[in-house]
Amino acid sequence: MFALVDCNNFYVSCERVFNPACRNKPVVVLSNNDGCIISRSEEAKKLGIKMAEPAFKIKELIEKNKVAVFSSNYALYGNMSERVMNTIATLVKDMEIYSIDEVFLDMKGYANESLSDFAYRIRNRVFQWTGVPVSVGIGSTKTLAKIAAKIAKKNTGVFIFTESEKSDEILNKYPVEDIWGVGRQYAHFLKKFGYDTALKLKNSDDAFMKKYMKIVGLRTVYELRGIPCYKLQTHVPMKENICTARSFGKMTEDFETIAEATANYTATCARKLRKMKACASLITIFLQTNYFREDLGQYNNAKVLHIPVATNATNELIFYALSGLRLIYKKGYLYKKAGVIVSGISSENEQQLSLMGNEAHKTNEKLMKVFDAINEKMGKDKLRFAAQGFDRKWKLRQEKLSPNYTTKWEDILKISL
Repeated sequence: MFALVDCNNFYVSCERVFNPACRNKPVVVLSNNDGCIISRSEEAKKLGIKMAEPAFKIKELIEKNKVAVFSSNYALYGNMSERVMNTIATLVKDMEIYSIDEVFLDMKGYANESLSDFAYRIRNRVFQWTGVPVSVGIGSTKTLAKIAAKIAKKNTGVFIFTESEKSDEILNKYPVEDIWGVGRQYAHFLKKFGYDTALKLKNSDDAFMKKYMKIVGLRTVYELRGIPCYKLQTHVPMKENICTARSFGKMTEDFETIAEATANYTATCARKLRKMKACASLITIFLQTNYFREDLGQYNNAKVLHIPVATNATNELIFYALSGLRLIYKKGYLYKKAGVIVSGISSENEQQLSLMGNEAHKTNEKLMKVFDAINEKMGKDKLRFAAQGFDRKWKLRQEKLSPNYTTKWEDILKISL
């Protein structure tokens, strides 16, 4: 049996941990630049606030119903996610962190208590130790556990999917587009052939599925039948690429401002590469204007550069990123967004070095170790490269940003007696 532990309205729940006045009240969290709704409390959902809805369009609704609004605080959410995962790890041996707010568990070896009791023990401990409410769905496959977790959210917080007539009733009411692994295009295709529910997909013809949805689609069908096709991935596989991209706080045509932002995005990619002990041999830089502003000139471009010797050194990657930016930047446009993608990723222990550049590679490797050690001790970006600057005129608009309660000493919660 597999379990999926899913944090309820995670970003909202993180804000409520440190702001109890928001409990039982409508709360929303906004995307980058305070643009769209990306997390909603149950109370906000009941008001009709939709996911991904632009905040400015529902300003009147927010004010009328006194909805608490927060800018996205990814430093806080990332740290709270780590605390939730570490708490769950005290109860289970094998787990697969699927996303910032979801983790799959292997439920083998818990015969001392019922699955239901164990699931409630997970819920209670996570809430007691972190303040974050979670739902637990259990099924014989990961796909069924996913379905069970969604049902659990709407009920008592725990749901166990067992093979019975009742399970078919549940699948018959479960929309095909909500099944794990079925995207929008596949859902549209399946509905054309009458497969609009999970039960119909479960009972579909294998040959048809293999022909039109290939082996991945057939595996989803088998998973709905209770036949496991996906194992628990306890070791995180190497990513194919890493992307860091942000919209600027305000549109700009200044090259130096865009270059500073690009250098910071590149530094983030480099830090992630080192964390996964990997290097990249390709870097893509892209730049774009605001396509919603029809009154302004439009320009979008990207450049892919090959790095001769794969690297994770911030200074090297910034050099290539800014070289690419100079090739695509054009004067006379107001730019809204820039981004960096590193790809061609491989293990840092399996690099093909150049004939002449081994010493430089070793020097950069030592430099990055010292660089990371200082920032780990003193705080993120305390030590940085000059290209990253300090002005940050490009910084995201975050007018309703909560403090970093768990990652900054100056933001630690203070209680007055």
